[in-house]
Amino acid sequence: MKRQKTLKNSGVNRRDFFKSAGAGLIASQLATGATAAAAQAPVRFTPRGALTQISPNLYLLRDTCNVYVLKNGDRALLIDFGSGHVLKLLGQIGVTKVDGILHTHHHRDQCQGDARAGAQRIPIHVPAHERHLFEDAENFWRNRRVFHLYYVRNDFFTLTRNVPVADALRDYETFRWGPYEFLIFPTPGHTLGSISLVGMVDGKKTAFAGDLIHSPGKVVNLYELQYQYGSPDGVDFAIFSLTKLRELGPEMLCPSHGEPFTNPATGITDLIGKLKGWCEAYSPGTPLTIENKPYAVTPHLICAHQTTSTFYALISDSGKALFVDYGSASGSFFGGFNTAAAVTDRMRFVEHTIPELKARYGLKSIDVVLPSHMHDDHLNGFPYLVRHYGAKIWCYENMVDVLENPRGYNLGCILAEPLDVARSFRHGESFKWEEFEFKVCHSPGHTEYQMAMFADIDGARVAFTGDAFFPTTGQAPYQLRHNLIFRNWVENDSHLKSMRTILEYQPTLVAPGHGKAFLSNKEDMEDLKRRLENQQEYFRSVVADPDTDFGLNPSWASLYPYQLEARPGASAALDLRVRNYRSNPMQVEAALVVPAGWKVAPEIVTLTVPPKGDAHAGFTLTIPENWDRSQPRVALAADVVADGQYLGEIAEGVVDVQFIG
Repeated sequence: MKRQKTLKNSGVNRRDFFKSAGAGLIASQLATGATAAAAQAPVRFTPRGALTQISPNLYLLRDTCNVYVLKNGDRALLIDFGSGHVLKLLGQIGVTKVDGILHTHHHRDQCQGDARAGAQRIPIHVPAHERHLFEDAENFWRNRRVFHLYYVRNDFFTLTRNVPVADALRDYETFRWGPYEFLIFPTPGHTLGSISLVGMVDGKKTAFAGDLIHSPGKVVNLYELQYQYGSPDGVDFAIFSLTKLRELGPEMLCPSHGEPFTNPATGITDLIGKLKGWCEAYSPGTPLTIENKPYAVTPHLICAHQTTSTFYALISDSGKALFVDYGSASGSFFGGFNTAAAVTDRMRFVEHTIPELKARYGLKSIDVVLPSHMHDDHLNGFPYLVRHYGAKIWCYENMVDVLENPRGYNLGCILAEPLDVARSFRHGESFKWEEFEFKVCHSPGHTEYQMAMFADIDGARVAFTGDAFFPTTGQAPYQLRHNLIFRNWVENDSHLKSMRTILEYQPTLVAPGHGKAFLSNKEDMEDLKRRLENQQEYFRSVVADPDTDFGLNPSWASLYPYQLEARPGASAALDLRVRNYRSNPMQVEAALVVPAGWKVAPEIVTLTVPPKGDAHAGFTLTIPENWDRSQPRVALAADVVADGQYLGEIAEGVVDVQFIG
């Protein structure tokens, strides 16, 4: 089921709306404007045009962008806002109150008048993945690199001042206002967070598509369609979004620049052809995300290997599917969304591959999804599958807390969205799903939070190995390689544990986390095992501490949760967690280092950590009630003494201060 947002004539029925938006705008304010708004957003120029009626309840003002006015009696909903001049014209069409503004993207020409709307308490709704470019624009400008510029995406077209945001428009949800319903449809391209709003207006399925398309066969510009230096990446995004928008079958398309037009499919198809042609001329052979297709490894096991990480759909005779991983649509989509994500936000996700699985392989429903490991490139689509397909998440037992409480950890590649786990498995546990039987084993190395899963499928002994190892490319003198990232929680014997488990199962087919499934070769796996044994010797020889794992795992002493949420005037719990790699108990003392005025109890914690074991001790943290709103994220540290040796502030975390009102 899609989550729905409802904006009624009496106001918005959602959390925090009245706090941010107030009760709307009366007719006299529409005519005269508010003093505060004029002071914050002076309008020195005025668009020349007037309101144009497109259909009985839809009007257009050609401002710095097209501003669309949707009427419901004497109330209005605005789609994009431009300079804000539209407020002075609404009385001409009998509008006495604006219930909200919906933005398709964050560029200044869409929203440069938003300070006026904010001052007049009109609620502003913005694309979820661009929210920070509205309400935290000033911080964006403090941190946007200009020298050494290789990330050339035109986020330079961001507002210069913060504006208040009432709520976010979240991908694939439904926005309701009066008799209208709009699907919030992700259409990245012109910007990475762009949305289109698709719904029925005066009897026609209408798409408000921002700057995805200007007019039939045309875009506003090409420079918005390049994010990384020299890349056609934004063109790839635009082709994907145009194709998916066309599949929704709109009858009218309302762009942010250019004129509204009917029969959009023809104009979209024309533009897709031109963009593909340019991409092929500029960068021949560049893979396009829209052209990624899954293939059948066996009759029941389908592999999508051109996505950012490989995922597998095991489709039963009933049409139910079990997915192993489900990440982003392609490497370019993953990289683009990852770079664009706000510090405290998650990267964006758009649906992919499922239509092909339905059309070509008999998929009817998605029953279960399992992560091979906890990395976001493998499970970026999990929340979408849960919300829109009712899928259940099953995983290895040590992944549960990482998935359900991602703020707790500072590990590589954590997805910034909590997931509810329906079932977990122990090392060596077997389970049955539909007509298939599986065995799950812990498979550390690439990360501590990884499993291997084994099953007999269509006569093949299949090992789902995540990122434990991959076939090599290029001139390497061996056939298999592994992946080592210390931030993922690595210990000296991690990779070997994983390799021994896989060798013990003796698979005939390996289904890795990247690349195509391949036939297993025991000799190659034994060769990798020997190289992993050599790796252990390298580690022992180069790390100064005789207990080598202290030099491999940066999180042996850590604060949990790593990203703590707390309110001014309230107390919050924070744990120090310690892993002891010694053969003897470790005596630890620790104190928190916090900003002036913050209170911590106790001042010092002491704990005894058993040999080769874990222990933790808790602090209670209290933030002053009058904490400065300009410091919403604060770092703190744990000052540590272990076995009498003063190690210093070796563990750290951040506190996100949650202000009310």
